[in-house]
Amino acid sequence: MDYLHDLNVFLPGVIVALAGLIAIVIDAYKDDHGAIYGLTVFSLLAALVLSVIDMFGPVGEAFSGMITYGGVAAFGNSVVLFGALFCVLISREYLNAIDHEYGEVYALILFATAGMLGLASANNLIMIFIGIETMSICLYVLAGLIKERKTGAEAALKYFLLGAFSTGFLLYGMALLYGATGSLYLTEIAEAASSDLIFISGAGLLLVGFFFKVSAVPFHMWTPDVYQGTPTTITAYMATASKSAAFVALLVVLSKMIPAETADWAGVIEVIAILTMVLGNLVAIVQDNIKRMLAYSSIAHAGYLLVGLAAGTPEGYSAVLFYLFAYTIMNIGAFGVVAYYERQQGLDFTDVNNYVGLGFKKPLMGILLSFFLFSLVGIPPFVGFAGKYLIFAAAIDAGYVALAIILALASAASVYYYLRPMVYMYFRDPHKDVPLVRSGIVFRYTLVVLAALTVYFGIAFGDLHNLLSSYYTADWVTHLMGQ
Repeated sequence: MDYLHDLNVFLPGVIVALAGLIAIVIDAYKDDHGAIYGLTVFSLLAALVLSVIDMFGPVGEAFSGMITYGGVAAFGNSVVLFGALFCVLISREYLNAIDHEYGEVYALILFATAGMLGLASANNLIMIFIGIETMSICLYVLAGLIKERKTGAEAALKYFLLGAFSTGFLLYGMALLYGATGSLYLTEIAEAASSDLIFISGAGLLLVGFFFKVSAVPFHMWTPDVYQGTPTTITAYMATASKSAAFVALLVVLSKMIPAETADWAGVIEVIAILTMVLGNLVAIVQDNIKRMLAYSSIAHAGYLLVGLAAGTPEGYSAVLFYLFAYTIMNIGAFGVVAYYERQQGLDFTDVNNYVGLGFKKPLMGILLSFFLFSLVGIPPFVGFAGKYLIFAAAIDAGYVALAIILALASAASVYYYLRPMVYMYFRDPHKDVPLVRSGIVFRYTLVVLAALTVYFGIAFGDLHNLLSSYYTADWVTHLMGQ
């Protein structure tokens, strides 16, 4: 075994993990030292650059086949690191404003990101479990960061209890799969797959664990309360980076480990996708709390992604990867603007009714929020439209016409609750004059960059989609399956 080679191909994860350890040491000697923030940004940026380079490099396995590198793994790592980096950039000012900028926060983000990188690269059930648990334990702590509020304590407790419950399903499913096949490696499990009850039960329980992590109905109950009680910029991190890692791992499991011949997994995912899209959008319509609205909308977006997985084709998988990137851009941006308004004193700016007249008081923030909400709806020329179009087309090509129609109708229903904040911002008179503080230059320009990316990848999405499609060529699949 060439451990230097293995460490080199997993260098982004190594950098992030080491940065987390260094951050803990710095914080032990100098509480909440400003260098921790700089270290976090630098390490995430360096890891992101390396992951983007890996997207164009070779595909292979490392650490005795426990992880893969290049291709889908590299892109998944890039999306996770992109989400983590931009969430950290908008977090410092927000956490300072609410008096919760602790050095431990950045260390936990780094350790959670390291777990996500392992999860997105996993090629073995044990690696999947280690990645999920490393990520989840850090997120449990981050969810309860504002422990002085009842909503913060509730978020942490509910996330921990339900997360531990879902882990039981995940582990029991892995145990059954190992008992049925005698292996923990995804490709070896696929080769030994059968239609007997033990294998089917194991695969089903494994999927239940994943459905919890991606907030799919009926395993979504934790999402709105956790999103509401968690600090807003941390919520953005949970909603994007962790969900991207979980979806990449689920995609790999479905494409490599569970053969369609053993059971109608596409039918199961199709039903879950329909329930998730319909319930997520319907409940989001009646939400006045904008964080809960975005939480239920994230559930709906999980349903859109499941449509691509249900298609079960290379086109569907590449569309899912593109949509994860699009979702990360526009969701961090939306939560970022909400975090800016939430910093103001005098009104509860998580209540959409208090957004009246804000569009003219701070025009830049109003325009940015409009951009992100238009993109979440799926209106061209924003990246959300490109993502939904690719998933819709993949479902049609795979013969899932009814599923594609439900996706389109559910997306149309989201127009109401996404555009509702804009109606309050631009078409209602303010009932109370609240002075708005000026955002910092890093915070402001981070949101501007996200808005620019929202437009750019909505217009010029072809090159990225072609790159993602190339990961599913016959040669790549043959190499990855070891055939």
